[in-house]
Amino acid sequence: MFTTRPTLQGTFGMASSTHWLASQSALAVLESGGNAFDAAVAGAFVLHVVEPHLNGPAGEVPILLAPAGGEVRVLCGQGVAPAGATPAHYRSLGLDLVPGTGPLAAAVPGAFDAWMLLLRDHGTKSLDDVLSYAIGYAEHGHAPVEKLGETVASVRELFTTQWTSSARVYLPDGRPPRPGTLFRNPALAATWKRLLAETAGAGDREARIDAARAVWRTGFIAEALVRQSGRPTLDTSGTHHTGTLTAADLAGWSAGYEAPVTYDWNGWTVCKAGPWSQGPALLQQLALLPAELPPYGSAEYVHLLVEGCKLAMADREGWYGDAAEVPLAELLSDEYNAARRALIGAGASYELRPGSPGGRVPRLPAYSLVESDGRGGAGSGGFDPMGAGEPTVARGDDSEDAGSWVDSNGATRGDTCHLDVVDRWGNMVAATPSGGWLQSNPVVPELGFPLGTRLQMAWLEEGLPNSLAPGRRPRTTLTPSMALRDGVPVLAFGTPGGDQQDQWQLNFFLAVALRAPVRGGLDLQGAIDAANWHTDAFPSSFYPRGHRPGSVTVESRAGEEVIAGLRERGHQVTVAPAWSEGRLCAVARDPGTGMVSGAANARGMQGYAVGR
Repeated sequence: MFTTRPTLQGTFGMASSTHWLASQSALAVLESGGNAFDAAVAGAFVLHVVEPHLNGPAGEVPILLAPAGGEVRVLCGQGVAPAGATPAHYRSLGLDLVPGTGPLAAAVPGAFDAWMLLLRDHGTKSLDDVLSYAIGYAEHGHAPVEKLGETVASVRELFTTQWTSSARVYLPDGRPPRPGTLFRNPALAATWKRLLAETAGAGDREARIDAARAVWRTGFIAEALVRQSGRPTLDTSGTHHTGTLTAADLAGWSAGYEAPVTYDWNGWTVCKAGPWSQGPALLQQLALLPAELPPYGSAEYVHLLVEGCKLAMADREGWYGDAAEVPLAELLSDEYNAARRALIGAGASYELRPGSPGGRVPRLPAYSLVESDGRGGAGSGGFDPMGAGEPTVARGDDSEDAGSWVDSNGATRGDTCHLDVVDRWGNMVAATPSGGWLQSNPVVPELGFPLGTRLQMAWLEEGLPNSLAPGRRPRTTLTPSMALRDGVPVLAFGTPGGDQQDQWQLNFFLAVALRAPVRGGLDLQGAIDAANWHTDAFPSSFYPRGHRPGSVTVESRAGEEVIAGLRERGHQVTVAPAWSEGRLCAVARDPGTGMVSGAANARGMQGYAVGR
């Protein structure tokens, strides 16, 4: 089978991410004697610098970590809604949805504290060591990827007329960042250098990391974030609003550990974050599979997976959220999913059909009844200059060269990053950083990065599992994965892509699990390169929350036979560019031999795996 690259193999360590500089920085940390956790933290802070259109320090990150010989844990870097973020407050402003951009959409930032906890509790390197790579690229410059410049160009008018602090960083000479030149963010470099200076006398390695966490939560960084929240900002509603984030909100929250949700399938144990994320939807898609699957990649196979996805995502909408009780045991049970599987027929379904686990009655948001063409939705008011949300594929241009970040109106959408690391000792990390991207909020002038917008994923309608409520995490689409064999972690993987993440990951995981190994190991690159698909047949997690019942978007490489077969089954098929669906990363380790492997997605032209 043709693949874009080989699956890398070695014995020392592997790092895979959505940007080569982050992967290489992570490997450099391994080369200097650090472990996978040190490497992941260093790589993550580089991603903030080189993919600022895809993530930032004030965003969020769920992390799956597996210490060698230990149990898999989830480190939750998803912040909660501020105390003042009540549905009543938003309705008093005349809003029926949380805006897709601006300070009203900002949750308590979660990414920084999560990375600091990972470094403190599982790493070995100093704060200076892991931040040095990010500081170097921010201060001295990096060659910007084309998508960064395209993103800035798409919001240039907004930056120059409204978000002028962003223009100072991203339009320093009046032009967007350009490939072949050096792009710098001196304000961000200065922030991390000041952080290091203020914590230099804090004590040992762990004490200094805790001091850095305190600076973020109560020091100069917290003060600047709160000031920014109070600045009136134009958002997707077309109005200037201030946010709800306060000093007390920042001081009162920290990242934390929890057990993963797991599901056993065909000798694999797959681990995901809990139902405050969409992670269990991948597990339920596995639970919905029949004992015998159609041929991999066939029209019948894709139809089965798409219809299973619709059922799992309907249950996500009806049941998932940071609520007191989510009936997860029933949602993943064999009995429940056998009944759900019986709903999958020979033709495409057009209904949103959540189930009734344990006899409970689901409640769907009113917006779940609103259809769209995938380019807008109810509540948008026709005002979408920033293109908030996360991308699927190119809109309005089916050519091979269509830019998969730009929609038919020329608006560039935000997205996400991913990072996986495994070291020679068997430590393994999978993380999906996102939020706080340059299109989300104006750059905080004192810091060099913006606030995030994750609250847009919570509903203002009350009484739902994912209703907005102070102190509650908005349900996130961020969903890294880890898989075990015989109780031992062997595979870490994930992708950007919002609602598409657990669709693209399912296709990848099944390709790994069902197809023959290569060179004595898992065919990670072949599974990443396999033609992919997604459906938008359920409410989007992002403003303006539209959906397209019956839709399925398929890469043209799937072939005419598959495309025709899906249309015969009643699917509304969009044929996407050949390399447009997913930006997967993966690393693996064979516990028997100690061999490590890695692969990364060629789509987007910036993801790379490195290792030896």
